Amino acid sequence: MTPFETLAHYERLSLAHALESPSTLEAPGLWRGIGYRAGSRSFVSGIDEINELLAVPPLTPVPGTQTWLLGIANVRGNLVPVIDLARFLFGERTQPTERSRLLVVRQGAGSVALLVDEVFGQRTVDAEQRRDAEPESDPRLTRFVDDLVGEQRLGLFSMNRLVRAPDFRQAAA
Repeated sequence: MTPFETLAHYERLSLAHALESPSTLEAPGLWRGIGYRAGSRSFVSGIDEINELLAVPPLTPVPGTQTWLLGIANVRGNLVPVIDLARFLFGERTQPTERSRLLVVRQGAGSVALLVDEVFGQRTVDAEQRRDAEPESDPRLTRFVDDLVGEQRLGLFSMNRLVRAPDFRQAAA
């Protein structure tokens, strides 16, 4: 056999033993999201609502803005506003640590980055957890959070509603 034929043979063998693709493994009734903490509260947002997770890069302050707008960051050549999510929601300033991350979210034609205290990674919510969910009781969060799910009582946080909120879009002081 030629080297090419050998490689083709190995490819056929590996494909015969390949695992099913992720699209065929997804079970109906499961919802996937990214878990994170902002201030003292833990949330989960749809995996399709968060474009990217980043370590906190250097920020350039923007004068004349709300205290929750920390500045702008250069993310691969694009200037992205960076928002302190805990300060926007609760008025509590986030103290950046090595665990702090930016969640990059689409906003209109651009993106916005949200500073959070830490990211827990991917979380799955099943139909039973949705049935056992409790409604959000904090009035500061009810416009963004539908329910609290799971043993950790993660708030199902809608990034889409956040980026469309008039007070979020108005960063000028």
